[in-house]
Amino acid sequence: MTTVALLGTGIMGAGMARNLLRAGLGLRVWNRTREKAEPLAAQGAVVADGPAEAVAGADVVLTMLTDGEAVAQAMAAAVPGLRAGQVWAQMSTVGVAALEELAGFAREHGLVFVDAPVQGTRGPAEAGTLVVLASGPADPRLDPVFAAVGGKTLRAGEEAGAATRLKLATVGYAITLTAAVGEALALAEGLGVDPELFAQAVTGGPMDNPYLQAKMKAVLERDFAPSFTVHGAEKDTGLIAEAADRAGVAVDLARATHARLHRAASLGHGAEDMAAAYFAGFADAGQDLPIRR
Repeated sequence: MTTVALLGTGIMGAGMARNLLRAGLGLRVWNRTREKAEPLAAQGAVVADGPAEAVAGADVVLTMLTDGEAVAQAMAAAVPGLRAGQVWAQMSTVGVAALEELAGFAREHGLVFVDAPVQGTRGPAEAGTLVVLASGPADPRLDPVFAAVGGKTLRAGEEAGAATRLKLATVGYAITLTAAVGEALALAEGLGVDPELFAQAVTGGPMDNPYLQAKMKAVLERDFAPSFTVHGAEKDTGLIAEAADRAGVAVDLARATHARLHRAASLGHGAEDMAAAYFAGFADAGQDLPIRR
């Protein structure tokens, strides 16, 4: 039986962990806030006190943490438990520069490094339908792992880093689309237009899609339970801008969205779903806006 060590059991990691357990894989988990990992013990996971304890003896190591710095710190702490030949699938969104540093760490410690960020949010993570974007060695030890957490695996190339670059493009599309939905609804309200009329105007037409409906519903019902937070989206748009600068590409929408997300976070919406960037459209984001159901 494949044994997996999962470092990070937040919004995404917890759902992934449950699917790994349902698939019958041995699972050891660690999280910086232990309380977030402890509920997984009742489902069969071993909750470790530290990264080194989690990875010791594991066939596969997965990292699903906030950013590149958090991944680097966790893996540095894991060193006493690592062994040459272990597979490390780095599944967090860390950006191009951090990914290069993490790949160097893997080479230094003889790890088989696979760049494998995922496309999807809380719902797909819990349903086991994430899209795994993978580059680097196609190690068969990862087959049951990716099958457990994802609906499909898309190979982006043999070079570690190719999957991260693809992830920046796909997540940038999702974040800027979310910001556009929120901005349109805020504009409608600001102009004195019932946003329900906006919803009716776009529903069923060529501009309609399930993602629009989900984010529009979140704004109209003021339900910002996080699938992917404002803070997370702000971080990712920053990574997109950084990668674009290196590539010589103008990403005007990503930069504008980053500014809106930063404004929403500064107004107290950082831990809410990224649809809460909607509030950045109002001078007084604390105003008592009506809930429409």
